[in-house]
Amino acid sequence: MGKIHQLDTQIANMIAAGEVVERPMGIVKELVENAIDAGSTRIDISVWEGGLEKIVVRDNGSGMDSEDAVNAFLRHATSKIEKEKDLWSIHTLGFRGEALPSIASVSKTTLTTSDGNTSTRVQMEYGKRVKVSAYPFDQGSEISVEGLFYKTPARLKHLKSAAYENSLIQDVIVRFALSHPDIAFVFKSDEKEAVRTTGQGNLLEVMYQVWGREVAENSIPVDFQDYDYHVTGYIVKPNITRASRNYLYVFINGRMVRTYRLYKGILDGYEDFIVKGRNPIVVLNVEMDAQIVDVNVHPSKWEIRLSKENQLQYLLSDEIRKALKGTLLAPNTNVKEAIVPTYEPLELDTKEVLQEAFVGKEKKEAPMVVEEKVVPYEEKKTSFPEMKVLGQLHQKFILCECEEGLAILDQHACQERVHYEELLEKLNQEVPRTELLVPISLQAGADIVMRMDELNEACADLKIPFEAFGKDTILVREVPLWMQEVEEEAFLHDVIELFKNETKPSYQKLEKKKIATMACHRSIRFHRSLTMEEMEEVVKQLSTCENPYHCPHGRPTFVILDEKELTKEFLR
Repeated sequence: MGKIHQLDTQIANMIAAGEVVERPMGIVKELVENAIDAGSTRIDISVWEGGLEKIVVRDNGSGMDSEDAVNAFLRHATSKIEKEKDLWSIHTLGFRGEALPSIASVSKTTLTTSDGNTSTRVQMEYGKRVKVSAYPFDQGSEISVEGLFYKTPARLKHLKSAAYENSLIQDVIVRFALSHPDIAFVFKSDEKEAVRTTGQGNLLEVMYQVWGREVAENSIPVDFQDYDYHVTGYIVKPNITRASRNYLYVFINGRMVRTYRLYKGILDGYEDFIVKGRNPIVVLNVEMDAQIVDVNVHPSKWEIRLSKENQLQYLLSDEIRKALKGTLLAPNTNVKEAIVPTYEPLELDTKEVLQEAFVGKEKKEAPMVVEEKVVPYEEKKTSFPEMKVLGQLHQKFILCECEEGLAILDQHACQERVHYEELLEKLNQEVPRTELLVPISLQAGADIVMRMDELNEACADLKIPFEAFGKDTILVREVPLWMQEVEEEAFLHDVIELFKNETKPSYQKLEKKKIATMACHRSIRFHRSLTMEEMEEVVKQLSTCENPYHCPHGRPTFVILDEKELTKEFLR
């Protein structure tokens, strides 16, 4: 007798469930996608214990008749596609016909639906149909999922805390709200409302509701296209940044995806405007012909393949750069031939994006980076050149006389270096705290508020106590003394972001680029007039630094115009 046999439907569905519904967030994603495909204008999502106890998704879409309600639980049963050619022109979020049978195989699932004429309730328990009956219901559908993974304990034990699972669900709801601003979403966790959008079709309004006024006020609308792609949405000005790339939202025909090549295109567009190690907030929807995108890559539908991905990557970087240049007031600098421009090499954060983009593939040739050693002085580790302050140029540069000629100091870069080394020293000492006259209020989201104990435990080394204030706000009443000159709110947002990414935000383990960013926030800015005494103090402090020649980001703190080159310019 042969050894090969066909698995029964229940086992096949449980295997499929391993790819489609890895955790409660995956279930919510699949059910909301079905609700969107049904033409819903309002979708309500409620979860208990991070979805481990119960998930309920209700919509006002087209609903189903009794026959479709039963057939919806059959594997590969779908109304989205019929023929092979339909796979190359998919306009719906769902199409595989795997979600409902997979969910029903690992939970107690109840579907209540009405198409406006007939109403039906279908009850399933771990893959078996228990009951089908008529049930009064308004047009639309409601799906309830309980007892998730009760019969698959191996999957259950790998889930994290209810608060963590809840934060993942809230993140996916935010993505739906941003990609479909014309749909009203209401998300409740343990009966507490965490997200609500109006469904008025205004993306900027959704961004305001999710991230607050500051982000909305600093958002730049974009609308650009080429022959294949049409991109719309908002990019946020570089004065508001985040510690991770989690705020790069790219939607393909309204579908949430993870696509590292497109993330790199966005980061390249911001490259000249944003501090290295920081990441922007971007919400973009890319519309294209469905035939040039393959969404049938993975059952979870997070991954896609684009036939012209390079083209879209370069379109994003070029147009974002143009939009930022048209918004920001960048100073014009005329450089004579005596000074050669410096091109800054790619740093580690960009390399990581490249590595993620090609994970699992053969290592490809790294992009060529033009790097010219153009500092008109030779870096030495001996003594700092003796300088005599002459004055200030355009409230940006400090002019000094030195033995070699004329030294031009970037006042901002100099102070970055000084404060960077000061912070390194302070961060290794005891951390006394000071009470704030006005507490700092942070809009952190309901998911973080629910994890307040975990947050405070993770931040014990930082000596920053957080406390809940309302459903989605956190208060900080006292901070370490070394934070007094730092942009406190921006730094605290970074701490929360590091916590969300499961990285312990201990100041002893913060990467140098984080400390450099804090130094940047507290440094002397351009367009600030300095007295002679202040300029002399800047030069004095810089001379005591371990590395006075470069700011923490690698840019030169000063350049020297050689006296011979100056003489040459005057034709002598």
